[in-house]
Amino acid sequence: MTEMCEDHKLEEIEVGQKRKFSVKITESLVNKFAKISGDYNPLHVDEQYAKSTKFGKRVCHGMLLGSFFSKMVGMHLPGKNALYFSQTLNFKLPCFINDEVTVEGEVFEKSLASRMLTIKTTIYNQEGKCLVDGIAKVMVR
Repeated sequence: MTEMCEDHKLEEIEVGQKRKFSVKITESLVNKFAKISGDYNPLHVDEQYAKSTKFGKRVCHGMLLGSFFSKMVGMHLPGKNALYFSQTLNFKLPCFINDEVTVEGEVFEKSLASRMLTIKTTIYNQEGKCLVDGIAKVMVR
């Protein structure tokens, strides 16, 4: 592993604090996710089938995108001290192979009493269009 895990203490984290990172959605990534998840729906893995749909090409698994929120919470905000409690997901638009997505987290509530953060989570494509958004509840240990 080459990426460093951030180590934010609850007292250091501010409402409005943001983190973001980008990921290129490759054919290999989609195929690996299909293998890990067991989701071989032809919309995701069969180019010929996907061409016959309204999308005209393979669509990235929505849960592959959602899994990037785990990286946001576990590696960046808050990072090392995170304990994920919940995550909502609203799938807005499809993501396709070769899209470059930006994953963003923004703290919008913080409770010292419960040690809980509420983080707005969003994924945008290279055109700035929102693909997925939701709310993460994360305890800072």
